[in-house]
Amino acid sequence: MLFDLTGRTALVTGTSGGLGQAMAIGLAEAGAAVVAVSSSNSDETVRIVKEAGGRIEQVKADLSDLDGLGNVFAQAEEIFGGIDILVNNAGTIRRAPAAEHSREDWHAVIDINLHSAFFLSQLAGRQMIGRGYGKIINIASMLSYQGGINVPGYTASKHAIAGVTKALANEWGSKGIQVNAIAPGYIETRNTAPIIADGKRYDSILERIPAGRWGQPEDLKGPVVFLASAASDYMNGHVLCVDGGWMAR
Repeated sequence: MLFDLTGRTALVTGTSGGLGQAMAIGLAEAGAAVVAVSSSNSDETVRIVKEAGGRIEQVKADLSDLDGLGNVFAQAEEIFGGIDILVNNAGTIRRAPAAEHSREDWHAVIDINLHSAFFLSQLAGRQMIGRGYGKIINIASMLSYQGGINVPGYTASKHAIAGVTKALANEWGSKGIQVNAIAPGYIETRNTAPIIADGKRYDSILERIPAGRWGQPEDLKGPVVFLASAASDYMNGHVLCVDGGWMAR
C-alpha cells in the first residue's frame, strides 16, 4: 500500500516521449490518474496508458509562455480535480561553446527548465498548502553537480533546479508537502542523441558507469512512484541520483 497511488492525480510535463513518457506510464501503472502536458502531442503516451486500463488525458501547451501557465494548471485541474502530484520534467538543451552561446539559447533553456518548473510548483503549492498534502518532483541532472561541456545554460538551469527543490522543501515541508528531485544519469533519449552518436564519448561515459550500461527511460518509473507515494513521506529536499552508480565512481 505504500506505493499505491489510487485516487491521486498527477500532472506530468514533457510527456511526448523519453523520461516524461516513462514516468507518466509508471504513475498510471501505480494507480494515479495522469494529466500529460507537453508542447507536442502525447498521443503515444495516452494510448499506452489507456490500453493498459489506466486513466490519462493530455493538455498541449507551450511551457515557455509563463503567462499561460495558470491556464495550463487550471485545465489540468478541470480534468480530474485537484493535483496531488506534480512532476516538472519538461526540458530542453542547446549545445554551443560558452563563448558562442547565444542569448536566445540561454533564455530558451532557462524559461523551460527553470522558470516553468518554479511557477508550476508555485501554482500547485498554493493548492496543496490548502489541502495539507502534495508531492512535487523536479527533474534535475548529473549537471546539477557537474559543469558539462558546451551546455552552460542547461547546467545553470539544473543547478538551479536542485536549489529550488531545497528551498521549496524548507518552506512547505511543515505543510504536508514533500518536494524532491530526481537526477537521472546518462539515459538514452533524444536529448542525449548527439552524445550517443559520438562513439568515443559514448564509450568513455559507459566505462564510468558501474552498472555497465546506459540508462533507459523505464529506469525512472520506480523512483518517480516512490517519490510520489506515501513511501517517501519523510523525505524532503533530496536530489535522488538514478545513475547506475555514475556519481559513486
